[in-house]
Amino acid sequence: MAVFKKAEVRNAVFLGTLCSLSYLAVYFARNTLGVVSPQAIDEGTFTTEAIGAMSSLYFITYAVGQLINGTIGDRIHAKYMIGLGLICSGITSMIVPLFAHTFWVSYLAYGMTGFFLSMIYGPMTKVVSENTNLVYATRCSLGYTLASFLGSPMAGLFAMLMSWQGVFYSNTAALLLMGVVCFAVFTRFEHTGVVRYNQFRDKTEKRTFNVKLLLERQIVKFTIVALLTGVIRTAVVNWMTIYFTQFLGYPPDQAAFLFTVCTLPIAASAFIAIFIFERLRRNIDLSLLLFFSSAAVFFLLVFFVRQPIWNIVFLLLAIISSNSAATMLYSRYCPSLRDTGMVSTATGFLDFSSYVSASVFTQFFPTIIKVAKYDALILIWVALMCVGIAISLPWKRRAAPLTRARE
Repeated sequence: MAVFKKAEVRNAVFLGTLCSLSYLAVYFARNTLGVVSPQAIDEGTFTTEAIGAMSSLYFITYAVGQLINGTIGDRIHAKYMIGLGLICSGITSMIVPLFAHTFWVSYLAYGMTGFFLSMIYGPMTKVVSENTNLVYATRCSLGYTLASFLGSPMAGLFAMLMSWQGVFYSNTAALLLMGVVCFAVFTRFEHTGVVRYNQFRDKTEKRTFNVKLLLERQIVKFTIVALLTGVIRTAVVNWMTIYFTQFLGYPPDQAAFLFTVCTLPIAASAFIAIFIFERLRRNIDLSLLLFFSSAAVFFLLVFFVRQPIWNIVFLLLAIISSNSAATMLYSRYCPSLRDTGMVSTATGFLDFSSYVSASVFTQFFPTIIKVAKYDALILIWVALMCVGIAISLPWKRRAAPLTRARE
């Protein structure tokens, strides 16, 4: 095709494909424990409490790792961060089944897997944003998103065909393979000039972390976006099956089926967001206002409409709207920081904030339901989206507007 004769398009495709395949391996690994848990419990290798403890440790180490590795990723080349992160997570993932009967070893190994996997996303966003046109960087991020949603069915397919230990060994192989490939290809890209670092950064700025500059670029506003959308895209989505069972009265098998069906349109939310964003002339502030407003309206309809099918439809639309706001954060705002030299730092911090908010709200969900029932929980979701509407409003003229970021 003639379009691929352009070097910038060709390089964007190469980088986007490499990073998407790496992220597919990451999400294959992230979903492995969840899909093999029933088999491991049935065999008596792990208990339900043990699986819960391992999952909890993983999310803690992953969130903290995003904060630490995001900052390191602005100082170390992507081939080291991404390559070593994939290889090390492959090794620790392999330890889990090898030492399954010594729980504390598997427990610590799975926690370290979360930390090593957190080395991937921030540096990946940085290297793509600094070496492609901003429009292409946004489209490359759609590849990561698609890969992240494909990781779950991929892990499920392997779980249908293999023992639970075999699934762990398979994700180990995928992580090790992509780690070696990434290190080799990024080294080649550096030698050929496809990948260069900090080329858009102000050379007069000596520091690699400048709080004042990030404040000027609305980091506070987008941190709030991360906090709000983190609750919906992680906590609420993980709670959907329980919601279908306890609030809508579906039996567990039907609730599981409905959840699987709902993940398909949710997986498309990033593409929907970018399509609408393009129609709004790439106005990120207007897009955020539209997405948060839509989410608030749909959550209100969830509150008022109790017919099960329509209730699920409105819940699904609310989640898609909120996830679309998250897409603006990770696919547009983070790459737009390439001239600051802090893409990885900001991405890691925002992802950390998102996971922290999801973790905190998840702890309160059972208490809220027990004390005030699901009605109160749904109204809290509405309130969170209203906060999103408030921060999206043009309160004042900013020094460094993001309405149409430099392409």
